[in-house]
Amino acid sequence: MATYTIIGGDQKPYSSVMPDDIRRWIADGRLNAQSLAKEENDTEWRPLSAFPEFADALAAGSNPPPPLTAPVAGAGDDGRAAALQRVKGPAIGLIVTAILNIILALWSLVRLRDMQQFNSALQQLNNPQLQELMQKLFHTINGPIGVVNILFELAVSVLILIGAAKMQSLRSYGFALAAAILSLVPCLTPCCGYVIGLAFGIWALVVLKKPEVKSHFGR
Repeated sequence: MATYTIIGGDQKPYSSVMPDDIRRWIADGRLNAQSLAKEENDTEWRPLSAFPEFADALAAGSNPPPPLTAPVAGAGDDGRAAALQRVKGPAIGLIVTAILNIILALWSLVRLRDMQQFNSALQQLNNPQLQELMQKLFHTINGPIGVVNILFELAVSVLILIGAAKMQSLRSYGFALAAAILSLVPCLTPCCGYVIGLAFGIWALVVLKKPEVKSHFGR
């Protein structure tokens, strides 16, 4: 369904207005045939009398529209400023969480090189069978499987960082939503980072689901 941008009686534009809202405002005397409007993708302003879909609503007559007492939720510069303020907290929280996760993942990669120290510790056990078991376990966790797991955690953390940055500037709703969801999934990020990201992820999802925030996101 098409949405419109209209000029209210206060001479301010109101965007993302639904056709039913325009008909209701015409019936309330808040808009008339001379009120300027355009479809969201149009560049040319036209009076409402030029829109056939509103002819029936305008048939009752027209009066100079008074200022709109309440802007459309999530519309106009004030709505965007409010949306930016709402996403600021959770977005910064996810950015901090992602950076922490990246640091932890890089540190884990560095610790994988501590083979010599680990082997020295095993020799002090004086138990060949236990040494063999521990070595196999160490190689399983810290060998190729461990490297792949850490690289995966690192990639997820980078995605969360990018999505949170886009959330902070109201760009790419899908990417921002993905960042919030990824921060909630266990085992996708280092454990310490997950504990912190869980709270910020829930906060981000709650904010992103609000219509007055979602409507201001770019594609």
